[in-house]
Amino acid sequence: MKWIYITLMIVLMYSVYSVISTVYIRKRNDRITRRVNVPGAIALTFDDGPDPMYTGQLLDVLGKHGVKATFFVVGSKVEKYPEFLKRMKREGHTIGIHHYTHVSSWFLTPFQLKKQLEQSRMVIEKVTHENPIYYRPPWGHFNLSTLFLSREYEVVLWSHIFQDWKVKNSGDLLERMKEADHDGSIFVLHDSGTTFGADEKAPHYMIESLNAFLEDALEKQIRFALLTNTVTKEQEVNGQ
Repeated sequence: MKWIYITLMIVLMYSVYSVISTVYIRKRNDRITRRVNVPGAIALTFDDGPDPMYTGQLLDVLGKHGVKATFFVVGSKVEKYPEFLKRMKREGHTIGIHHYTHVSSWFLTPFQLKKQLEQSRMVIEKVTHENPIYYRPPWGHFNLSTLFLSREYEVVLWSHIFQDWKVKNSGDLLERMKEADHDGSIFVLHDSGTTFGADEKAPHYMIESLNAFLEDALEKQIRFALLTNTVTKEQEVNGQ
Protein backbone atom coordinates (compact mmCIF):
# COMPACT_ATOMS: atom_id res chain seq x y z
CA MET A 1 0.00 0.00 0.00
CA LYS A 2 2.85 2.39 0.79
CA TRP A 3 4.30 2.08 -2.73
CA ILE A 4 0.89 2.59 -4.28
CA TYR A 5 0.45 5.78 -2.27
CA ILE A 6 3.91 7.03 -3.23
CA THR A 7 3.28 6.23 -6.89
CA LEU A 8 -0.05 8.04 -6.86
CA MET A 9 1.56 11.09 -5.23
CA ILE A 10 4.31 11.14 -7.87
CA VAL A 11 1.76 10.89 -10.67
CA LEU A 12 -0.32 13.68 -9.13
CA MET A 13 2.69 15.96 -8.66
CA TYR A 14 3.84 15.36 -12.22
CA SER A 15 0.33 16.02 -13.55
CA VAL A 16 0.15 19.32 -11.68
CA TYR A 17 3.59 20.30 -12.96
CA SER A 18 2.81 19.46 -16.60
CA VAL A 19 -0.66 18.63 -17.94
CA ILE A 20 -2.77 20.46 -15.37
CA SER A 21 -0.55 23.54 -15.60
CA THR A 22 -0.88 23.52 -19.38
CA VAL A 23 -4.67 23.29 -19.26
CA TYR A 24 -4.94 26.03 -16.65
CA ILE A 25 -2.51 28.43 -18.37
CA ARG A 26 -4.04 27.99 -21.80
CA LYS A 27 -7.57 28.56 -20.52
CA ARG A 28 -7.04 31.18 -17.84
CA ASN A 29 -3.86 33.19 -18.34
CA ASP A 30 -4.17 36.52 -20.09
CA ARG A 31 -0.44 36.68 -20.83
CA ILE A 32 -0.91 34.24 -23.70
CA THR A 33 -1.43 35.74 -27.17
CA ARG A 34 -3.92 33.73 -29.21
CA ARG A 35 -5.02 36.42 -31.65
CA VAL A 36 -3.60 39.69 -32.96
CA ASN A 37 -5.27 43.05 -32.54
CA VAL A 38 -5.77 43.57 -36.26
CA PRO A 39 -9.41 42.96 -37.23
CA GLY A 40 -9.86 41.32 -40.60
CA ALA A 41 -6.29 40.02 -40.76
CA ILE A 42 -4.39 36.75 -40.38
CA ALA A 43 -0.99 36.25 -38.76
CA LEU A 44 0.90 33.37 -40.35
CA THR A 45 3.31 31.52 -38.07
CA PHE A 46 5.56 28.53 -38.76
CA ASP A 47 7.10 26.10 -36.28
CA ASP A 48 9.93 23.54 -36.14
CA GLY A 49 12.38 24.93 -38.71
CA PRO A 50 14.65 25.87 -40.20
CA ASP A 51 14.62 22.83 -42.45
CA PRO A 52 17.15 22.38 -45.27
CA MET A 53 14.55 20.95 -47.65
CA TYR A 54 11.44 23.01 -46.99
CA THR A 55 12.21 26.36 -45.36
CA GLY A 56 13.71 27.80 -48.53
CA GLN A 57 10.66 26.69 -50.54
CA LEU A 58 8.37 28.28 -47.97
CA LEU A 59 10.28 31.56 -48.09
CA ASP A 60 10.01 31.51 -51.88
CA VAL A 61 6.22 31.20 -51.67
CA LEU A 62 5.91 33.96 -49.10
CA GLY A 63 8.19 36.18 -51.16
CA LYS A 64 6.20 35.56 -54.33
CA HIS A 65 3.06 36.84 -52.65
CA GLY A 66 4.72 39.60 -50.64
CA VAL A 67 3.57 38.18 -47.31
CA LYS A 68 5.57 38.31 -44.08
CA ALA A 69 5.33 35.70 -41.33
CA THR A 70 6.69 34.75 -37.92
CA PHE A 71 8.99 31.74 -37.60
CA PHE A 72 9.34 29.95 -34.26
CA VAL A 73 12.66 28.21 -34.77
CA VAL A 74 14.52 25.39 -33.05
CA GLY A 75 17.87 26.63 -31.78
CA SER A 76 19.90 23.53 -32.63
CA LYS A 77 18.63 23.75 -36.23
CA VAL A 78 19.58 27.42 -36.37
CA GLU A 79 23.16 26.42 -35.61
CA LYS A 80 23.12 23.96 -38.51
CA TYR A 81 21.33 26.19 -41.03
CA PRO A 82 21.98 29.84 -40.09
CA GLU A 83 21.59 30.97 -43.70
CA PHE A 84 17.81 30.54 -43.46
CA LEU A 85 17.57 32.91 -40.47
CA LYS A 86 19.69 35.46 -42.29
CA ARG A 87 17.28 35.23 -45.20
CA MET A 88 14.24 35.50 -42.91
CA LYS A 89 15.62 38.67 -41.41
CA ARG A 90 16.66 40.07 -44.78
CA GLU A 91 13.17 39.49 -46.19
CA GLY A 92 11.39 41.10 -43.26
CA HIS A 93 10.06 38.13 -41.31
CA THR A 94 9.97 37.87 -37.51
CA ILE A 95 11.86 35.16 -35.61
CA GLY A 96 10.81 33.67 -32.29
CA ILE A 97 11.94 30.89 -29.93
CA HIS A 98 10.66 27.31 -30.12
CA HIS A 99 13.23 25.77 -27.71
CA TYR A 100 16.79 24.76 -28.47
CA THR A 101 15.66 21.18 -29.10
CA HIS A 102 12.09 20.23 -29.94
CA VAL A 103 11.24 18.90 -26.50
CA SER A 104 8.04 19.33 -24.52
CA SER A 105 8.16 21.47 -21.40
CA TRP A 106 6.40 18.58 -19.65
CA PHE A 107 9.72 16.75 -19.59
CA LEU A 108 11.91 19.68 -18.56
CA THR A 109 12.88 20.77 -15.08
CA PRO A 110 12.87 24.53 -14.47
CA PHE A 111 16.65 24.55 -14.90
CA GLN A 112 16.41 22.66 -18.19
CA LEU A 113 13.67 24.94 -19.49
CA LYS A 114 15.73 28.01 -18.61
CA LYS A 115 18.67 26.52 -20.50
CA GLN A 116 16.47 25.78 -23.56
CA LEU A 117 15.36 29.41 -23.66
CA GLU A 118 18.81 30.87 -23.08
CA GLN A 119 20.52 28.68 -25.68
CA SER A 120 17.84 29.51 -28.24
CA ARG A 121 18.09 33.22 -27.57
CA MET A 122 21.86 33.16 -27.88
CA VAL A 123 22.00 31.34 -31.22
CA ILE A 124 19.24 33.50 -32.73
CA GLU A 125 20.94 36.67 -31.52
CA LYS A 126 24.29 35.49 -32.87
CA VAL A 127 22.87 35.02 -36.36
CA THR A 128 20.43 37.94 -36.57
CA HIS A 129 22.07 40.40 -34.15
CA GLU A 130 18.62 40.90 -32.63
CA ASN A 131 17.04 39.60 -29.44
CA PRO A 132 13.95 37.43 -30.04
CA ILE A 133 10.93 38.68 -28.16
CA TYR A 134 8.41 35.95 -28.98
CA TYR A 135 8.21 32.41 -27.61
CA ARG A 136 6.03 29.44 -28.46
CA PRO A 137 6.63 26.24 -26.47
CA PRO A 138 6.61 23.04 -28.57
CA TRP A 139 3.14 21.48 -28.77
CA GLY A 140 1.88 24.43 -26.73
CA HIS A 141 2.96 22.58 -23.58
CA PHE A 142 3.64 24.54 -20.39
CA ASN A 143 4.91 23.54 -16.99
CA LEU A 144 4.60 25.15 -13.59
CA SER A 145 7.69 27.33 -14.19
CA THR A 146 7.08 28.37 -17.81
CA LEU A 147 5.44 31.75 -17.31
CA PHE A 148 8.03 32.87 -14.78
CA LEU A 149 11.01 31.75 -16.84
CA SER A 150 9.59 33.18 -20.08
CA ARG A 151 8.52 36.48 -18.52
CA GLU A 152 10.82 38.51 -20.81
CA TYR A 153 9.06 37.14 -23.90
CA GLU A 154 5.59 37.43 -25.34
CA VAL A 155 4.15 33.91 -25.37
CA VAL A 156 2.27 33.26 -28.61
CA LEU A 157 -0.03 30.31 -29.23
CA TRP A 158 -2.64 30.25 -31.99
CA SER A 159 -6.31 30.50 -32.85
CA HIS A 160 -6.13 27.87 -35.61
CA ILE A 161 -4.01 24.72 -35.75
CA PHE A 162 -4.42 22.46 -38.79
CA GLN A 163 -2.43 19.32 -37.88
CA ASP A 164 -0.46 19.83 -41.08
CA TRP A 165 2.43 17.74 -39.73
CA LYS A 166 0.56 14.63 -40.91
CA VAL A 167 0.27 13.84 -44.63
CA LYS A 168 -3.19 12.35 -44.06
CA ASN A 169 -4.44 15.81 -43.08
CA SER A 170 -3.18 17.48 -46.26
CA GLY A 171 -6.10 16.57 -48.51
CA ASP A 172 -8.45 19.25 -47.17
CA LEU A 173 -5.85 21.61 -45.70
CA LEU A 174 -6.53 24.32 -48.27
CA GLU A 175 -10.26 24.24 -47.62
CA ARG A 176 -9.78 24.35 -43.85
CA MET A 177 -7.54 27.39 -44.16
CA LYS A 178 -10.08 29.11 -46.39
CA GLU A 179 -12.90 28.35 -43.97
CA ALA A 180 -11.02 29.66 -40.93
CA ASP A 181 -11.94 33.16 -39.83
CA HIS A 182 -9.48 35.98 -40.40
CA ASP A 183 -10.45 38.35 -37.62
CA GLY A 184 -7.07 38.63 -35.95
CA SER A 185 -6.47 34.90 -36.37
CA ILE A 186 -3.08 33.29 -35.74
CA PHE A 187 -2.45 30.30 -38.01
CA VAL A 188 0.23 27.79 -37.03
CA LEU A 189 1.82 25.63 -39.74
CA HIS A 190 5.03 23.59 -39.84
CA ASP A 191 7.99 23.80 -42.22
CA SER A 192 9.78 20.68 -40.98
CA GLY A 193 8.68 17.06 -40.88
CA THR A 194 11.55 15.68 -38.82
CA THR A 195 10.10 16.25 -35.35
CA PHE A 196 8.54 13.51 -33.25
CA GLY A 197 5.13 12.49 -34.57
CA ALA A 198 5.48 14.35 -37.87
CA ASP A 199 5.63 12.96 -41.41
CA GLU A 200 8.78 13.86 -43.30
CA LYS A 201 6.91 14.85 -46.48
CA ALA A 202 4.11 16.75 -44.77
CA PRO A 203 5.64 20.22 -45.32
CA HIS A 204 5.63 19.62 -49.08
CA TYR A 205 1.83 19.44 -49.06
CA MET A 206 1.55 22.32 -46.60
CA ILE A 207 3.55 24.59 -48.91
CA GLU A 208 1.41 23.61 -51.90
CA SER A 209 -1.77 24.40 -49.97
CA LEU A 210 -0.34 27.64 -48.62
CA ASN A 211 0.58 28.82 -52.10
CA ALA A 212 -2.99 28.22 -53.29
CA PHE A 213 -4.38 29.84 -50.14
CA LEU A 214 -2.31 32.99 -50.66
CA GLU A 215 -3.38 33.22 -54.28
CA ASP A 216 -6.99 33.09 -53.11
CA ALA A 217 -6.25 35.64 -50.39
CA LEU A 218 -4.84 38.05 -52.97
CA GLU A 219 -8.08 37.92 -54.89
CA LYS A 220 -10.16 38.46 -51.75
CA GLN A 221 -7.83 41.21 -50.46
CA ILE A 222 -7.32 39.46 -47.15
CA ARG A 223 -4.78 41.25 -45.00
CA PHE A 224 -1.92 39.72 -43.02
CA ALA A 225 -0.45 40.78 -39.68
CA LEU A 226 3.21 40.60 -38.75
CA LEU A 227 4.45 40.23 -35.20
CA THR A 228 7.34 42.62 -34.83
CA ASN A 229 8.99 44.77 -32.16
CA THR A 230 6.30 43.92 -29.56
CA VAL A 231 3.58 45.45 -31.72
CA THR A 232 1.45 43.88 -34.38
CA LYS A 233 1.81 45.57 -37.74
CA GLU A 234 -0.80 45.20 -40.41
CA GLN A 235 0.37 44.31 -43.89
CA GLU A 236 -1.53 44.04 -47.12
CA VAL A 237 -1.14 40.72 -48.92
CA ASN A 238 0.42 42.44 -51.91
CA GLY A 239 3.29 43.57 -49.70
CA GLN A 240 2.48 47.27 -49.89
